[in-house]
Amino acid sequence: MDESTPLFAIAVAAELAGMHPQTLRQYDRMGLVIPQRTAGKSRRYSMRDVVQLREIARLSAEGLNLEGIRRILELENQVTALTVRVRELEAALADEMLSRQGRRVFAAGAEGEVVSIRAGERLKRNQVVVWRPLGPGR
Repeated sequence: MDESTPLFAIAVAAELAGMHPQTLRQYDRMGLVIPQRTAGKSRRYSMRDVVQLREIARLSAEGLNLEGIRRILELENQVTALTVRVRELEAALADEMLSRQGRRVFAAGAEGEVVSIRAGERLKRNQVVVWRPLGPGR
């Protein structure tokens, strides 16, 4: 289980968030917090949903209206998704770079660009080589 696993019925989630169940239904209709549904169509909230409900309560107490809160949550969720995607792409790039023999050495060009150096290739003047040997187990 992780923080996204839908565990809590609406009454439990409302109690954990310090809200009335009707408020959670309203937030669901507005798209602020959209819980997962069971086969019988009842709402199931995850711990992440409960944290988001608490954040809504905090922002509301600071004077933000629900549309402003919706936009903030939308942007935060987008940042989270993009962060996950960047990590995936970084891992894929690292795997690709390690799997290509002879392409593990790079240099910084005169304008700061990254230049790939092939095995046996001579460097041009004013280039700096960045090299990290692969140790055991890599």
